[in-house]
Amino acid sequence: MTTRRDFLDKMMVGGLGAGGLALGLAAIPDALEAAAPPMGQSAWDTSWLGKLDTRIRAVFDCAEVERGYGVWRASAWTGQYQAARGTPVSELSTALIMRHNAVVLAMSQEFWDRYGVANASIEHPLTGQKITRNPALLGPADGVPEPYANFALPKFLERGNVALACDAALRMLMVPLVVTKDGVSPDEARNRAIAGMVPGVILQPSGVFAAIAAQQERQAQYIRAS
Repeated sequence: MTTRRDFLDKMMVGGLGAGGLALGLAAIPDALEAAAPPMGQSAWDTSWLGKLDTRIRAVFDCAEVERGYGVWRASAWTGQYQAARGTPVSELSTALIMRHNAVVLAMSQEFWDRYGVANASIEHPLTGQKITRNPALLGPADGVPEPYANFALPKFLERGNVALACDAALRMLMVPLVVTKDGVSPDEARNRAIAGMVPGVILQPSGVFAAIAAQQERQAQYIRAS
């Protein structure tokens, strides 16, 4: 029978891939508990569900960094669907969830630079070379030409799509970086991590919550993006 310790050990091993961010086992149970909404909010923002109001709705579950390909896939499918089925873009809507190790993709480049998010496992999406930049934010100046540059997270948001980040992963992976770098409390570190997200990304209690809500409340098609 799997013991609680075995379970937590497996959880920790699964959480080491995002930039080699090792966690103490004690941090994991706390992060799995539901936290309060971000500072200044009385409740979690689930208004994004209202944007999944078209005939065809999809929710992309991005759990791994994978050079940022999960973010690209959440953009690329609409053009493919238009080409193959003749479906106008007005009938397609997308939600992208960045959870588990992929929560780093939801963070701004300024956050990456200040808190040392990148390490040897981060690769350029086209060249495979080691980079210190968030691969989900790259554009032409970074050697990412069209159409791929149009798949970047900021462009995805500009088109009115929904991008979500997992608070459980944020607390497990990003908050410890801020605590170590800035010497602040975990609560303050969480506030700073939330402020360090890419503008337009909406924090959710967890990525699992967001995936279930999109499927249950909006009947969105679930896609494993990474």
